[in-house]
Amino acid sequence: MTVSRPSSAPQLAPFRMEPRYDLRVWGFHDLRPWYDHAAGGEAIGEVWLTGDSSLAATGPHAGKRLDAVFREAHQSLLGPGAPSPASPLLIKVLFAREKLSVQVHPDDRMAQKYGFPRGKTECWYALAAEPHAAVALGLKPGVSLEEVKEGIGAGTLEASLNVVPVAAGDMIFVDAGTVHAIWPGPILLETQQNCDLTYRMYDYGRPRELHVEKSLEATRLVTRAGKVAPTVLADRTILIDAEYFRVERIPVSGSRASASLPGTGRTAPGLAYLFAAAGSARIAGDGFVPVDLPARGVVVVPAFAPAFEVEDLGGLDLIRITPNWPQKAP
Repeated sequence: MTVSRPSSAPQLAPFRMEPRYDLRVWGFHDLRPWYDHAAGGEAIGEVWLTGDSSLAATGPHAGKRLDAVFREAHQSLLGPGAPSPASPLLIKVLFAREKLSVQVHPDDRMAQKYGFPRGKTECWYALAAEPHAAVALGLKPGVSLEEVKEGIGAGTLEASLNVVPVAAGDMIFVDAGTVHAIWPGPILLETQQNCDLTYRMYDYGRPRELHVEKSLEATRLVTRAGKVAPTVLADRTILIDAEYFRVERIPVSGSRASASLPGTGRTAPGLAYLFAAAGSARIAGDGFVPVDLPARGVVVVPAFAPAFEVEDLGGLDLIRITPNWPQKAP
């Protein structure tokens, strides 16, 4: 089945995003060699690649915030079937020098109850991990909400958390309602619903606001969070295919045509993000200036983009991220 492009959705060439360095008390002052960036004062914990306030670096929308680009060109970007004209996914790279807070994210229903458009289900792909790397993922079997509340007050909440070791290449699913924390050791590519709503349960004595009552309201005692086994296909490896997002590793031998990136079974064009986990690439096609994809950079590929080639400039490890629309729009 071929979907024709409506006249109201002109072609839009792929464009690179400018990374945005987000300050976090638990982060690093120097992100090299991952990014050529060092902070002066406060630490950097997150590199935002597709946040609403992140800036387009190339193309006709260069210098604009991503949310503005979606407002102006959502049909070209999203294609048919999108439940909302807004940017659907927030992609980050996380650098934890210290333990993050123990926290939980609301689902769509709870987020909307408090006036937000959507909740936050996410996944983590380990770009690298030290031997001791681990995350806290969910509650131990049999732990009650009352025990969670007592652990918050007594500073013993960690004893109720399920600890999961992390190795490079692991994919971890974190559905909304999962109590979790990231500990030092892994460097994580985080893909999530475009929402940064976090309820902190416990923060190791740091002078930051806690959201105990809302975090308890959001908590699910049992969730589907955990490691996800990859599915190896002839032309790609599917790292995760869940509600809200799909993440794949796409091999590129010299170069690869854009028509081959979606894989089989796609009936309609859709938005995609290309992330270079390692190495670099160049994206070139007729009618637009070639776009370079540096290591740990992201290029946005609109649903109605002109045909192009992805050229491996050396050592490319290409990750393709696409939104999965829920069966019913939130």
